[in-house]
Amino acid sequence: MAILSVHGLDVTMGVQAILHGVTLEVAEQAVVSVIGSNGVGKTTLMRAISGIYRCAAGTITFRGAPIANLPSHRIVHLGLTQAPEGRMIFSNMTVRENLVLGAGTLPAAEFAGQLAYVLSLFPALADRLRQKAGSLSGGEQQMLCIGRALMPKPKLLLLDEPSLGLAPLIVKLIFDLIQRIRAEGTAILLVEQNAKAALKIADYGYVMEGGRIILQGPGAELAADDRVMSAYLGGG
Repeated sequence: MAILSVHGLDVTMGVQAILHGVTLEVAEQAVVSVIGSNGVGKTTLMRAISGIYRCAAGTITFRGAPIANLPSHRIVHLGLTQAPEGRMIFSNMTVRENLVLGAGTLPAAEFAGQLAYVLSLFPALADRLRQKAGSLSGGEQQMLCIGRALMPKPKLLLLDEPSLGLAPLIVKLIFDLIQRIRAEGTAILLVEQNAKAALKIADYGYVMEGGRIILQGPGAELAADDRVMSAYLGGG
């Protein structure tokens, strides 16, 4: 059963069409990866789903409810959050303040438990709760970005380029955590240029070019596809 369905999505910036009829689904408790080169519309797709960009045409349905062009805060309240590309943490706030802000309307009775859960995923943050977020390493900032998005207890987490600019060991840690988060009940839509890592953990995948979906299939099948290997996995 799909927790997210996107059908025929168009997004236009000014007079330029960015997305053209994009259709995809994310199943309950699945990891779905969207791969493609830089500039093909992956981040635009994520921002349209999360309510940051307006949709010119098409539908977006989350947990059976239409969400296209809803304000972002209402989409978060429904159970969909995003860890954006470039981390975009609040550098002058402490780690704890970032996490409190991420919790939003989470009932006070659930805050302590959710904070403990996030810190269990990212123990490096537990000793830095009073530290300014901007003083963290790049890997720690990415952990904080994901942790902040997890604070409202989302049913679907959007991850936009979580490995960008990180050392290989931190990238492995992040992808291991993505699998753990999924195993504990949160579906994940992952946009990632690291196609090999993204398809390795994906239940299903989509390949974007020029604002369109050009290929789709189970992650393992896409990883073995000659076209994908040649273009994104260094094969051919």
